[in-house]
Parts: sequence; structure tokens; C-alpha cells
Amino acid sequence: MKFEIYRSGDSLLSLQWRWRLVAANGEVVADSAEGYVSKFDCEYSIGLVRSTSQSTPIVDVSG
Repeated sequence: MKFEIYRSGDSLLSLQWRWRLVAANGEVVADSAEGYVSKFDCEYSIGLVRSTSQSTPIVDVSG
């Protein structure tokens, strides 16, 4: 798997940094829920995702 960082938006004023996690088969398995103004903030968000581990709890909020 790999993280890809890219910019999206309609104009230079609206360009935002985003990330997506891509599996070996090319399928996107996760993406940033929001855009980031700076590349640093986007990379920081990737770091937060990467820091999760098997000890991260799974919580069923379906009721």
C-alpha cells in the first residue's frame, strides 16, 4: 500500500492538498475527509493515520 498526496480544486485560490491510501491492486481504500491548505498539514494527517495500530479500538456506533 502507499499514500498519495495530490492537489484538488477549481482554481489556484481553491486548491487544497489531499491524500489517499492506495492498495497494491490500485484500489483506493481510504482518503482524506477534508482538504488541507498546506502540504505540511496534509502530511501531518497521514502521520496520524499511520500512527494507529492494532491496539486502536474498533467501536460499533450503529446502536
